Amino acid sequence: MTVTERFLKYVSFDTSSDEESETTPSTAKQKILGEYLAKELCEMGVENAHMDSDGYVYGFIPASKGLENEPRIGFIAHMDTSPAVSGENVRPKIVKYEGGDIPLSETVSIKLSDYPILADYLGEELIVTDGNTLLGADDKAGIAEIFSAVEYIINNPDVKHGPIAIAITPDEEIGRGADKFDIEKFSAAWGYTIDGGELGEIEYENFNGASVRLTVNGINIHPGSAKNKMKNAALLLSEFISMLPESETPAHTEGYEGFYHVCDISGNESKAVVNIIIRDHDREKFENRKKFIENLVSYLNGVYGEGTFVLDMADSYYNMKEKILPHMHIIDSAKEAMEKNGVTPKVVAIRGGTDGARLSFMGLPCPNLSTGGINFHSIHEFIPVKSMEKMTEVIIILMCKD
Repeated sequence: MTVTERFLKYVSFDTSSDEESETTPSTAKQKILGEYLAKELCEMGVENAHMDSDGYVYGFIPASKGLENEPRIGFIAHMDTSPAVSGENVRPKIVKYEGGDIPLSETVSIKLSDYPILADYLGEELIVTDGNTLLGADDKAGIAEIFSAVEYIINNPDVKHGPIAIAITPDEEIGRGADKFDIEKFSAAWGYTIDGGELGEIEYENFNGASVRLTVNGINIHPGSAKNKMKNAALLLSEFISMLPESETPAHTEGYEGFYHVCDISGNESKAVVNIIIRDHDREKFENRKKFIENLVSYLNGVYGEGTFVLDMADSYYNMKEKILPHMHIIDSAKEAMEKNGVTPKVVAIRGGTDGARLSFMGLPCPNLSTGGINFHSIHEFIPVKSMEKMTEVIIILMCKD
């Protein structure tokens, strides 16, 4: 099976995760794909291929004779897709890009003016959506590439390699992909998540991240007799949001600039809730951002009464850079593998997070590599076929010994 065939099969599974769920995985449908993937690994001949009770898929490839003492290398991807855009009934199609816009439906197109990166793929085959759902290259392309590399290794016993571990995680998109990852079972010296974007990306810096849930408790009363009595929670929440720095939002930041991001709002006069994420690459600035939110809540409670604003804030992950720097040979190996395959490596900082960030703090140094996908979490998502093929070859090089 080619990497493209694998990918097209995997995106037929709806695996959206659910941030409101308290189960692992957060959606039972992830286990349907997990069972399929475990079975596929078994049929390839991967040892101890299985899905555990939490929906994590593991598999192991023993070393070639004489290389048993080489360090075990891990390769990791995630099976869930972002709940921000529907992943149900994904209908991918392959188009040859010949310039201009790419029509996805009668009303939706990938416009060259909006996505000038399209020009880099002139003449290539691109896998796109039908304009109604995301595609799922984040991260089913990563799974397809890892599995295609595994198939090559197993079908070519003359290719020499050390011990290899494979893992597919659930719930990465909602920040829980490493929650129940079995580090001891995986037992790798280092690993790579295959979960990045454009071909050639190597990422070992990511945001420090925190989540904020702010509840505003109001006092509702008939508006005809509300003077000096009503505390409209919706308006008080609006006041809080208006006090966030306008220039420090995702739409106004790039590179190493951090932000506050209002994700969703709900409520009425009696109660209103907002979910916010805080991001910054610099740990000190990250801590200052959290302190700013705490101070803002304290100030508003001083104005409107203690308990009016109730803050629930928790850290999500930290910048893995400090855990990767002592192991830069991992990055050097990734660069060399790409260069051997004619891919120009591009070291970039992630404006987000991956399973690898948390795994690095759990003792598994784990930078992130590209899948080749572009416009993740969007109906305009696409991935070049050639990029998936190239990335599969890069993974094979990383698995093999010269």
